[in-house]
Amino acid sequence: MTSGVLPSQTLRDLIASGAIAADPPVRPDQLQPASLDLRLGTVAYRVRASFLTGKDQSVEDRLADFTMHRVNLSDGAVLEKNCVYVIPLAERLRLPPGITAVANAKSSTGRLDLLTRTITNGGIEFDRIPEGYDGPLYAEVCPRSFSVLVRAGQRLNQIRFRQGHAVLTDADLLALHAQEPLVSGEAVISEGLGFSVDLRPAIGDLVGYRAKPHAGVIDLDRIGHYPTTEFWEALHTTEGRIILDPGAFYILVSREAVTIPPDYAAEMAPYLAMVGEFRVHYAGFFDPGFGHAAAGGEGSRGVLEVRCHEAPFVLEHGQVVGRLVYERMLARPDTLYGAGLSSNYQGQGLKLAKQFKA
Repeated sequence: MTSGVLPSQTLRDLIASGAIAADPPVRPDQLQPASLDLRLGTVAYRVRASFLTGKDQSVEDRLADFTMHRVNLSDGAVLEKNCVYVIPLAERLRLPPGITAVANAKSSTGRLDLLTRTITNGGIEFDRIPEGYDGPLYAEVCPRSFSVLVRAGQRLNQIRFRQGHAVLTDADLLALHAQEPLVSGEAVISEGLGFSVDLRPAIGDLVGYRAKPHAGVIDLDRIGHYPTTEFWEALHTTEGRIILDPGAFYILVSREAVTIPPDYAAEMAPYLAMVGEFRVHYAGFFDPGFGHAAAGGEGSRGVLEVRCHEAPFVLEHGQVVGRLVYERMLARPDTLYGAGLSSNYQGQGLKLAKQFKA
């Protein structure tokens, strides 16, 4: 059996066969080159705590145990900072044999520090959906830095489908990098392609942003609307280092410009916890064509969503903070990231979520 990540044209076949179903039906603009955007349903359940369903149990059963109240999302509602909500999604799955799925927060979701994970009936892991799964999907949402106004139909997370095992080994990555450079500068390859933090920008001394602790509500539908200074503190340094505060959330940027060739996809994975008291907070999908010349890119840097843990931590310029795990596509997508799509982050540098003014 051929292995690989399913491209958009194969996702259309899954929709046509009923393996991916939705109410209302899936819209064409939900399809990305190697993933499908998932939509919020009409109700959110405020729950006492995050949970995994557990083997042989349904999410509905667990909601009966943990729900505090229901919130109607049809006309919009505010999800409060540091509260946990479970929201049934419009999409459901009936996965065929050999096909598994993994979900992840969308780029703008992560940049708002909006923890979003997918749970399923019988699930024992967040965001992982086994072959043969037949049932609904739910998003667990916990705003960490800002309260947000959400509405039914909005898209906070996305799902990627795989046939077999498609992850490239380090030897595969080295060979691919030799054939077509994946990163500007020297490639650090160990269980994926390592990337480091940029704290010595080529122009100026702005290196990132720290979320303000008592900001207002963000309406997710308001694009380019909010002044940066109302929600973020700009971070400047000429020393090539910053000190991360425990519990604070930061937007930083990678030193390297990254390329995802058209026949590959990638996923950002957090670096090993032993490197320091912080983590790159959200993993994320990188679609085929991200930063690639075939899609109008010349390398795109990765935006890093960083949260510090128990102790203050000195982060130095060039410190490795994460890695990209590359996978083969089952076939080249019929549309690449940044080519004919409204791709918000092609060619990006240090950039906040799309709701903020440039």
